[in-house]
Amino acid sequence: MASTQRFSGYPLPKEGPKTPYTPTVDKNPVLRGWSLVIGAKLINYSSTIAQATWTNAKFGCVKDIPELHQYDWRLQPIVTPLVPDGVVQSKAEITPQLYERQPDNLAGRFYSAADYHELFKSGKLTPLDVAKALLPIISRGQNPPAKYESAFAVTKEDLVLAAAKKSTERYAAGQPLGVLDGVPIGVKDDTDVEGYISHMGQRFDPSNSFFKPSTRTIWPIAQLEAAGAIVISKLVMHELGSDVSGCNPHWGTPVNWNNPAYYPGGSSSGGGSALSAGLVPISIGTDAGGSIRIPVSFCGAYGLKPTLHRVHTMKSSICVIGPMAATANDLAIAYRIMAAPNPEDPIQGSFALSIPPNPATKKTIGIYQDWFNQSSPDVLNVTRKAISYFTDKLGYEVVDITIPYLEEAQYGHSAWALTEGVDLQRSRVRDPAKALSNLNHCNQLLMAIGACSSGVDMIKYGQLRGLLMEHLAFLFKKYPDLLIVTPTVPEAGWKIHPGDQAYGFSDGNATIRYMMYIWLANSTGCPAVSAPVGYVDAEVGEGKLPVGLMAMGEWGAEEQLLAWAKDAETYLNTAYEGGRFRPKDWADIVEIAKGSK
Repeated sequence: MASTQRFSGYPLPKEGPKTPYTPTVDKNPVLRGWSLVIGAKLINYSSTIAQATWTNAKFGCVKDIPELHQYDWRLQPIVTPLVPDGVVQSKAEITPQLYERQPDNLAGRFYSAADYHELFKSGKLTPLDVAKALLPIISRGQNPPAKYESAFAVTKEDLVLAAAKKSTERYAAGQPLGVLDGVPIGVKDDTDVEGYISHMGQRFDPSNSFFKPSTRTIWPIAQLEAAGAIVISKLVMHELGSDVSGCNPHWGTPVNWNNPAYYPGGSSSGGGSALSAGLVPISIGTDAGGSIRIPVSFCGAYGLKPTLHRVHTMKSSICVIGPMAATANDLAIAYRIMAAPNPEDPIQGSFALSIPPNPATKKTIGIYQDWFNQSSPDVLNVTRKAISYFTDKLGYEVVDITIPYLEEAQYGHSAWALTEGVDLQRSRVRDPAKALSNLNHCNQLLMAIGACSSGVDMIKYGQLRGLLMEHLAFLFKKYPDLLIVTPTVPEAGWKIHPGDQAYGFSDGNATIRYMMYIWLANSTGCPAVSAPVGYVDAEVGEGKLPVGLMAMGEWGAEEQLLAWAKDAETYLNTAYEGGRFRPKDWADIVEIAKGSK
């Protein structure tokens, strides 16, 4: 970012202590089937067992760090880029290059918003044609079930068709609202859209007043709808967003169409699934611990976790709303529209627009080698080839960096996320004593463990967050416009275990590993983006496994990250051997719509 940018809440740039990164082996019990059912009941029955499980998960290790008393608590990592004096804040521009279509002969080509926009303008298709083509293949309640319904929680046909009809009329009158007009999108089932219930991945309980249709659409989704986008459905998610596999026994687990023998990732699992199948060019997710970036990594798409509160001020110090997309351009389009300043939100509305980087600006990638190298050999092979392209062809410089207390801070982030989850779940029920009764067994277990974190633990987590933020500020000052790059996930995929669909499962060891890189952006409030950079062969099933590369930037650096994602897309499409992979069961919505006319 430009050195003249002013901030509110920016940390003191201060190098943290030198600590080695030597991750230890986690020894959390893996529970499936009846062992999960019994384990959940025992932990909820006995606070002693719950506390012992919390301790075994290493959630208490942070308070043993001796330096922490020197740091202020950062219970909310809010860092706000400020609007310059005398400047009237406006919406970000959808620039002409974002209207550009990819070449028709591009390997593994996915449809983009620009493709739909051109088809609608030419009259070859209408938004109503596309909506009518989508509804039969995604809507639940049919016999036999719709092929792609696993990604979609609830689809309201009347609302979809009404919106598509209005968009069709605008195109007929030669007055489309822009590139998103008539484009189908999906929205995660924890995000309020007028007329839809936000189930949070839970089983519908008609006796609970929480399960009622929303009366107002949340700001970033309202901005997308105002630009003409059509919410085609609410998307299935991992219950409560509490884990990153995407397994959901109540709603069913969305299919990863790259290879159905593997999980789609979570918790924005339906968004990743819908993108991998080509059903929508844009999905909207939330991300408190990789819940946007892990699904797009597993499903071969693009995802942006914005700066904390950049798009919408949430009741969380770690969770954000952000876009997932089939192309880098669509990721940028969705972000720019979603991030419009909200005059009714004093925090979000005070953010200055993120500025695209000057092409002449020095491009720097920071890599913590000991951390980076924890990935599996096949992931390292794919990601290092991509980084070589960035340095050899695009002029990026790689610098070695270190970050203190990564292992301890990850445990602190996990405990913090569970504690927030407990509080949020208690707020959704009439009787807080029965807050866990409607949850699946793995969440009954996780929430009981999360409730064990004490006030002292939360303060220590906040102090460690302050240490990390100061160290990151030091790195961003030492290397202006630095992007900290890692694999998005250290493994290329997460194999589905037979029988998990019945009860779910609890595997804290795998969860901690899969979240190895993504948690840092959530804990510190920094923005981060994931882009696919290659594939590896799968151990089981049919199809390849995508590999994501992630960049994390300074607070407010979303446009710099989007430019980096565009560079990554160029690598995948033009330099990676074989180019982009498109799943065997990818749905050609355009041809389906043309055939239905």
